[in-house]
Amino acid sequence: MKSYITVEDILSRKHFDQIQIIAGKNGLNRLVKWVHIVEVVNIRNLLKGNELILSTAVAWKDDKERFISILQQLIESNASGLCIELIENTSPIPSEIIEIANLNKFPIILFHQEVPFVEITQDIHTLLINRQYEMISKLESYSEVLNKKLLTVEHADEILTFVQQYLQLTVVITYKNNESQVYPSIHVTEQEKLKKALNDTHLSTPSYSVATNEINVLGETYAELRFLSNERELTEYDHLILDRTSTALAQFFMRELYVDEKRRVEETEWINGWLDGEQNTEEITEYIAFHLPKSQPKGAAVCLVKIPFVGQFSPIELTYFKLYFRAILEQRGFSFFSIEKRNAIIFILLNERSSDSWKNRMKEGIVRLINSDLKLGKNKKKLLIGVGKYVEELGDIHLSYKTALETIAIQERLSNMNEDYFYDDLHIYRLISLLNRHTDLQEIVNEYLEPIISYDEKYNGNLIETLKTYLSCQGSKQETAKKLYIVRQTLYHRLQKIESLLGHDFMDYEKRLTIEFMIMSYEFLKASRNLVKKI
Repeated sequence: MKSYITVEDILSRKHFDQIQIIAGKNGLNRLVKWVHIVEVVNIRNLLKGNELILSTAVAWKDDKERFISILQQLIESNASGLCIELIENTSPIPSEIIEIANLNKFPIILFHQEVPFVEITQDIHTLLINRQYEMISKLESYSEVLNKKLLTVEHADEILTFVQQYLQLTVVITYKNNESQVYPSIHVTEQEKLKKALNDTHLSTPSYSVATNEINVLGETYAELRFLSNERELTEYDHLILDRTSTALAQFFMRELYVDEKRRVEETEWINGWLDGEQNTEEITEYIAFHLPKSQPKGAAVCLVKIPFVGQFSPIELTYFKLYFRAILEQRGFSFFSIEKRNAIIFILLNERSSDSWKNRMKEGIVRLINSDLKLGKNKKKLLIGVGKYVEELGDIHLSYKTALETIAIQERLSNMNEDYFYDDLHIYRLISLLNRHTDLQEIVNEYLEPIISYDEKYNGNLIETLKTYLSCQGSKQETAKKLYIVRQTLYHRLQKIESLLGHDFMDYEKRLTIEFMIMSYEFLKASRNLVKKI
């Protein structure tokens, strides 16, 4: 369907049989959206673009400077062309006017006999309105056909080929990995020329008329769709078709992701074996090559998302959660496998980019997930996310899984650790957790801190908090008092009591380090006891 009207189309209408095109013949393909009669000299603010101007030019045809001013205003306002009624015995159009119009491909058309402007506007406006109704009807028909195709198509190529043949334009889709496909198919060298033309911002007159629309899936940009033409200006109808096609492609890609996600569920058993260290490197490599043929992992890590009260969420909500997380992470250079285990979702993240930046990219994705509007996001304070140790050998993924579990376990004990998602960032708590599993950590803590703990319990004191703050301030009494919001005299009294309970050497280097470690261990054990009480 030709949904647009050009200057050339209008020249075949009634009242245009006796005309002379004196300039801008290369611009006869300009679009016309309306017809306007103009006799004033200041018209820049009266036009919206794509108007065909009818005028007798009485006010300026004999004033060359004013004529040039009018012409420049029309060109700057993106008018479609200028039709002037010139009766006999009038001055010829100045050569400067013709030169400017030709340079800007701006049509100037002369009527050499009197014509009824009212009838011209009425005829063309009727044509435009009828074409608008026709456009809406055609758009609905296109949408209906497209929706039917969505039920049967197996690849996005079918949709893109359909729209290309329908509009007879060049169609380009660029995916988030910068891979582009052009329809109709052209030679590689021609593709490079096309990309250069699209990216060349220095061209004063672009070679192509371009319309662009993002294809969004689950709130993330999945691809970018472009319509291009180097033969005509893109119309409103082209933009509407672009919008409808983008929506259809988004639905198609969403369906692909959903089907893909359901397929992933069937792979759970094999992946469980991988997490447990039962698969060798050769088996893992073959598995990835089959399921993710384009993947070239530089390393991997396990991300464990623990969802308390998982029964509150439907299978669809959990699937959308995984799809959303996948969309976020793929944009940041990760491909992955995922499985569900009881109240947790486990992601094996394959890093496709530099190993130096994996952690920052992973953290960006987690923050985006936590701040999402998904139903799971409303429970973000209860959502525990732990990322295990990064491994370069895929056969060592079981080590990352174990450390991800350890990260979640530590987070559950220490509420202030909620934003420490990475095992690498737990530092001393990793050692504390290890000691707690293999020794009687409480006994060691009591050996160093029992006098202060007992004093605080008996007198409802604040010696533990005071000691912790004093040590963190490197023994600065002024800074400690400021942080605790107490006067220095009160601090001196507490420090004297601490010294009497722990010994005058409690600030000696080795003993001070041990006491700091024991305070952190005490908080870890206290948080563990509180967690058991809640359960």
